[in-house]
Parts: sequence; structure tokens; C-alpha cells
Amino acid sequence: MFSPGAVLIAQAVATFAMVGLVWFVQVVHYPLFALVPEVGRRQYETAHANRTTWIVAPLMLVEVASALLLLAEPARGTSRPLALAGLVLLALVWLSTWLIQVPAHRALSRDPTDRAVRRLVIGNWPRTLLWTARAGVVVAMLVLSSEHR
Repeated sequence: MFSPGAVLIAQAVATFAMVGLVWFVQVVHYPLFALVPEVGRRQYETAHANRTTWIVAPLMLVEVASALLLLAEPARGTSRPLALAGLVLLALVWLSTWLIQVPAHRALSRDPTDRAVRRLVIGNWPRTLLWTARAGVVVAMLVLSSEHR
């Protein structure tokens, strides 16, 4: 139904977009929460969450769909173990999102203190590093796939 090569390209686009975004958020956006006065931080957090969802949700869904498709049918030159490694890293990203980042955002919404901002920034490092590792797997898949054309 779907060409594994096309699915790999879709995965690469979504993954690289998310890696760029997560690094921007980690280094620039989340630390800037501390510069928002506490009185307006709750509103800023709500606006951040609402606007960010429109960007990240489609990319994350493309990532998970493509990862599952590539596990079922790896792109030429790649392997199931490599696809599985990418899917495992993605599962860890999602777990980090739901177990660390979502609660940190909720805490910031309830109690918009500098401590809550630090928790958000520090808690995002595992997700940033996991997504970066996942990009490495995607690069490996692209290289292997291109060698078999």
C-alpha cells in the first residue's frame, strides 16, 4: 500500500523537524519562560501548550505511523532491528512526554514559579537526547537505503 522508501522519507522529515524543534525548545523557548513575569506565566503556558500542539501533534503522529510501517516492512537496505531501535526510541520519547513533560507543564500552569520552569527545562533533557538519538537511527536508515538503490 505504502512504498517503504516513501515512508522512510516521511519519517525522516517528521523526525528531523521534531529534533530541530525540541532543541529550539530546550535551548531557547523553555528557558525564556523564566523571563515571563509570574503574574502572566499561567496565560503564557496555556497559550504555549495550545499553539505548540498544532505543530507537534501532526509530526509526532507521522513519526509513529511511519515507524510502525517501517517495522512491518523495512525500507530496502535497512532492517527490522534498526526499525525496532527507532520505534523503541520513539516510545521512550512518548513516555518522557507523558510522564515528565505533560506533568511539568501542568505544574507550571498551577504554580507558575521559577522552580516549575526549572523542572520543565531539566525534565526536557531526556526527551531532547532521545529524539537526537532517534535522528541518528533515521540517518542510518537513510544511508543504508540509499546504498541499495
